Amino acid sequence: MILVGLTGSIGMGKSTVAAMFRAAGVPVFDADAAVHALQGPGGRLLPEIEAAFPGTTGARGVDRAALGKAVFGDRAALRRLEGIVHPAIFAMRRDFVRRHRSRAIVIDDVPLLFETRGERRMDATIVVSAPAWMQRRRVLARPGMTEAKFAHILRLQVPDREKRRRADFVIDTGTTRFETRGQVMRLLACLRARGIRYCRSCARSSSTPKPPA
Repeated sequence: MILVGLTGSIGMGKSTVAAMFRAAGVPVFDADAAVHALQGPGGRLLPEIEAAFPGTTGARGVDRAALGKAVFGDRAALRRLEGIVHPAIFAMRRDFVRRHRSRAIVIDDVPLLFETRGERRMDATIVVSAPAWMQRRRVLARPGMTEAKFAHILRLQVPDREKRRRADFVIDTGTTRFETRGQVMRLLACLRARGIRYCRSCARSSSTPKPPA
């Protein structure tokens, strides 16, 4: 099994690319979905989050606006929240990988892969990227997003250029969905037929790996 970490900064199209891998039959562990399950109605992390941040949970689960306000700009509070959430996510990820260990490729969709040094547990990494102007347009179009929030989020994330430098593969979403899907399928075909070392070598010499002969 090849465990591939999929990541990308906010607004880069990571969820779209993850869906493309899933549609191609690749198991994808969605860390964001896991967080929602843990923090949604009846989520098992609710008591611990409420104890640490009173007034941020209710019958519908975590009040994301209230919790966001509680940790916004407060690194100590953010680390406290991460100390609650990250171990639970790690356990869910471990169980997911074990269930799919017979598969050739498993995708681990992790928003903060490089920020948490999660690349160390991956066999390879993929960064989803787009031009900065396109990222900005996508993010600011989201309900409730402001310039200040966007700037704050960017400060918490490894810069896109650094992610691109550190990644084994880069998927460009600054183009059409059809072309992005083509990149995904070429990479997937290469990994299935040739393995990481060959595909990584191809990626260094071209924008996307070559399809197997």
